[in-house]
Amino acid sequence: MAKTVYDERNIAMMMDLYELTMANGYFLQEASERKVAFDVFYRRNPDGGGFAVFAGLEQILQYLEGLHFGEEDVEYLRSLNLFDDKFLEYLSNFKFTGDVYAFPEGSVMYPGEPIITVVADLVQAQIIETELLAQINHQSLVATKACRIVRAAGGRAVSDFGARRAHNNDAAIYGARACYIGGVNGTATVSAGQDFKIPVSGTMAHSWVMFYKDELTSFRKFAEIYPNNCILLVDTYDVLKSGVPNAIKVFREMKEKGIESKNYGIRLDSGDLAYLSRKARKMLDAAGFTAAKIVVSNSLDEYTIRSIIDQGGRIDAFGVGERMITARSEPVFGAVYKLCAVEENGVMQPRIKISENVEKVTNPGLKRVYRAYNAEGHSICDVLAKYDEEASSITALIDPDKPWKKYSATNLTFKEMQQCMMKEGVRCLEQESMKVIRDRLKQQLENELWEEEQRFENPHSHYLDMSPAYYQEKMKLLEEGSCS
Repeated sequence: MAKTVYDERNIAMMMDLYELTMANGYFLQEASERKVAFDVFYRRNPDGGGFAVFAGLEQILQYLEGLHFGEEDVEYLRSLNLFDDKFLEYLSNFKFTGDVYAFPEGSVMYPGEPIITVVADLVQAQIIETELLAQINHQSLVATKACRIVRAAGGRAVSDFGARRAHNNDAAIYGARACYIGGVNGTATVSAGQDFKIPVSGTMAHSWVMFYKDELTSFRKFAEIYPNNCILLVDTYDVLKSGVPNAIKVFREMKEKGIESKNYGIRLDSGDLAYLSRKARKMLDAAGFTAAKIVVSNSLDEYTIRSIIDQGGRIDAFGVGERMITARSEPVFGAVYKLCAVEENGVMQPRIKISENVEKVTNPGLKRVYRAYNAEGHSICDVLAKYDEEASSITALIDPDKPWKKYSATNLTFKEMQQCMMKEGVRCLEQESMKVIRDRLKQQLENELWEEEQRFENPHSHYLDMSPAYYQEKMKLLEEGSCS
């Protein structure tokens, strides 16, 4: 893979200070080599949706593979006068040697379930928290938003136009990656195209039209240079009186010269897009240019896109910028990283966080996450089970919110969601292509998820059930914790 923004600095120092102060404390207590397990999970789907999209895993694996502290890093930490010299020496020879279990990237995921589990020495597991969450929270948020926008477009092309409104270079590049996982057709961000093999596309800016003495001249110059990518921006002056008529003149001139463009049409970037696209379509069709595309942009999201389509807008492709790349409607994903098990006498013992806020009570211990399917292949729930429980041994399910109800699992099939991604600091699987990741999400949306879960308003809630054995273990820990 080509060099990216991600490689320009040692990302090891991208962490909250308390990761290091805790790690130093553990080290001084000679607890640094005890094994622990942390889960990454989130509590609520963005935008009130029925699910979220997992993205960012590849960057996490790259980070863990290359994680080290250079001389400048160690000297900076020494200057803070917080850390023991022996701990700083430990950091200077640091290498991640833990295990990582995770959902495959591009998986649909739901609140409360561990999408990543890290099993590692205590210090190693502690200091990676910030970077793991930064990657998951950003890319999963944008991928989820992109997925919503693509579904609203109803099969029409969607392209990421968001780089200039992203929060910085990294957010633009990795946001474009997340958008592609979420289903967009391409990006206008050249570096993302280079780094991740995402198709790139672009038209022209208003400055191109304004540079020339008149609109028609600007269109002719562009068509001369880019006959096979001739999308003309028609709203600089007047869409229906000037822009579209001038575009038609240029298309007619190209036809008279024998130029058969592979990709031509107009772009609208302002005004009433539903109305203007209908009028423009009639004008283009009347002139014989039925293959001319109509591309629209301008502060689009899933709701504006759906509104335009519902009003009869004649759109072939949407260029979506700030509202997708920043997930403007709800720009915080909220994934967390919580301790779930600690090694004691060679055995991983479960840990639980108890809170006055019920939604902040954690699911303890090492565990398995299964996705349950009915005979038609639809996913009906996800299931938490004890780590030693094989799917074949699960005959009943408990809804933890309604524990008095038990459901039979005898007619269900199960798929284990977490896979071993890294063992003792070494990758278990080869890096996946963007196409594989993107197709994984597409397959799940088309074949596994209920349509009711994919609604924008009042989607069906996907159940996170528990095996009876796991439910009993959690209840036991809750009782013990409440009495301590």
